[in-house]
Amino acid sequence: MTETSPSFPKDLIDLDDLTPGQITCVLDAAENFKEVSEREIKKVPTLRGKLVVIFFHENSTRTRLSFEVAAKRLSADTVALSASGSSLAKGESLLDTARNIEAMRPDALVIRHGASGVPGFLARRLKFPVLNAGDGAHAHPTQALLDMLTLREVKGRLEGLKVAIIGDIAHSRVARSNMIGLVKMGGRVAVAGPPSMLAPELAEIYGVEVYARPEPALEGADAVMMLRIQLERQSGALFPGAREYARVYGLNRERMKLAKDDAIILHPGPVNQGVELTPDLYDDERSVILPQVTNGVAVRMALLCLLIDNPDKE
Repeated sequence: MTETSPSFPKDLIDLDDLTPGQITCVLDAAENFKEVSEREIKKVPTLRGKLVVIFFHENSTRTRLSFEVAAKRLSADTVALSASGSSLAKGESLLDTARNIEAMRPDALVIRHGASGVPGFLARRLKFPVLNAGDGAHAHPTQALLDMLTLREVKGRLEGLKVAIIGDIAHSRVARSNMIGLVKMGGRVAVAGPPSMLAPELAEIYGVEVYARPEPALEGADAVMMLRIQLERQSGALFPGAREYARVYGLNRERMKLAKDDAIILHPGPVNQGVELTPDLYDDERSVILPQVTNGVAVRMALLCLLIDNPDKE
């Protein structure tokens, strides 16, 4: 950390934890780390000798692989755990598992869990940094940060951008973290989805515009973020079916005309092509879905450094 860099918290549980200056610090550091991934030897010694435990209690491909790649590119040692491969399967409590991990003196824990609040619960009880890789319908801060990095790269700024977020807003941790982060950075956020997938308090709590149809959210948007329907977090069927959802809420070329001509398309993945957006838009030049994945590694490299290798933590 430089003398002018803002101090950083011990843990990252959600973007509520970060100030606009700290978010900018993460994005700036991530931009610098992107260069590492372009080298012939994609590794720097920044975290040599450090141990990062990656504990995923919920299925993941992109996020888990991204964290593992990020840690290895920083020369950190990694240990990957899953619920089925740990003593949790034998009845041990999550806190006891975490305390046993702590006894092995790791330098950071990256955790994803299907229950909201678990990363925060552990962070309050463990001495080493805890980084939330997604918890229930609560938060996914690293996804929001990589989304913001992608937006800033393409648009040159975050302040003043209108971002439309469309889909299952009520059950999406990605939507919640993006609403917090983008509004904090001076963006304008418009969310839209079926009434059964919208929470009435969104506008008041997060300072966003809320619509039951996608068209007003898309009007004049600088970027469009489509979300997957979170079937695993729903207690029952909240929409008639995939075909009807695609007809009313899916992104197609006709709806995309409502956004600005240079608007970009984002999606946290996995993408259900033909439901959230048409296959031609997935491959369109305005799609930045694959650059989001590239930026995910850089953002997670930046965060691991800021949490582990920062002597000026708050």
